[in-house]
Amino acid sequence: MNTKDTMIERHLKGRDIDDPRVIMAMQAVDRALFVPEELQSYTYEDHALPIGKSQTISQPYIVAYMAQALDIKPDDKVLEIGTGCGYNTAVLAQLANKVYSIEIIGWLAELAKNNLQKIDSSNIESRYGDGYDGWPEHAPFDVIELTAAPAAIPDNLKKQLKIGGRLLAPVGKLTQELVLLERLSEHEFKESTLLMVRFVPMTGKVGN
Repeated sequence: MNTKDTMIERHLKGRDIDDPRVIMAMQAVDRALFVPEELQSYTYEDHALPIGKSQTISQPYIVAYMAQALDIKPDDKVLEIGTGCGYNTAVLAQLANKVYSIEIIGWLAELAKNNLQKIDSSNIESRYGDGYDGWPEHAPFDVIELTAAPAAIPDNLKKQLKIGGRLLAPVGKLTQELVLLERLSEHEFKESTLLMVRFVPMTGKVGN
């Protein structure tokens, strides 16, 4: 059975996670608080784990990789689409000034709320709703991260990205690519493909 230190050293530092702030965030957030009781012995393994009804808690490496790719600054305002069980949200909150997170599945939004009460979540605001529309009253955001895969990045979310901001999303249906979008100006974006991934599909309006 892996320990948290083994997870950090072998699965993060042992690969390509070298941002000291990301390492600190992964160390600070105890994944055990977000893993179902019956799966606690697998907490620090480097793979996704089921949390019920076909939903999962993300693989630690992917959580760290996405955070590192987004280069989150201490004063950044972050929008997360897909709170899930709250683990990724908690990591983002270690890196950013404020995290706004939206979850479309009711029971999952409630689970995340309960999980996030176990930690200092004073800089997290989460709600139940459709992430397709983003959170316009708090826009623009320095960083937007999607943890579910749309077929294409919704224009609504691109519009809520600050100029100079970064958006990261798994994109695709049958196969998915992790796409990093940087907003260069009002109408200009730079797009980079980072790696192949596998996330649950984004639902709601984007799936219509």
